Amino acid sequence: MRKDQQKTTFARELRREQTDAERILWAKLRNSQLEGVKFRRQQSIGPYVVDFVSLGRKLILEIDGAQHNKEEVRKRDNKRTARLRRDGYRILRFWDNEVLLNIDGVLENIRQALE
Repeated sequence: MRKDQQKTTFARELRREQTDAERILWAKLRNSQLEGVKFRRQQSIGPYVVDFVSLGRKLILEIDGAQHNKEEVRKRDNKRTARLRRDGYRILRFWDNEVLLNIDGVLENIRQALE
């Protein structure tokens, strides 16, 4: 299987196996519900698959679980963030529990980034 096919298959898997936090946020983003901005979920960008992205606004939203507290994962996240920023994207990161416990606050942060 070619590398781009592998990424597509991986992205489909991630869409099927969303976390609760991803599911809640997607319910608020889908169908251009937030400020009329179109978001995609589990979208392939370069060598990465990002949680959510508005391609038109070049804004990426990442929802991080506890595994992102591990040093090796943080290093990988930092490298990924640097690459995506070089490609012109802005990245907002939220913890799972932020989305689960304060979805209104998360949405407000996203709205501010879209202004």
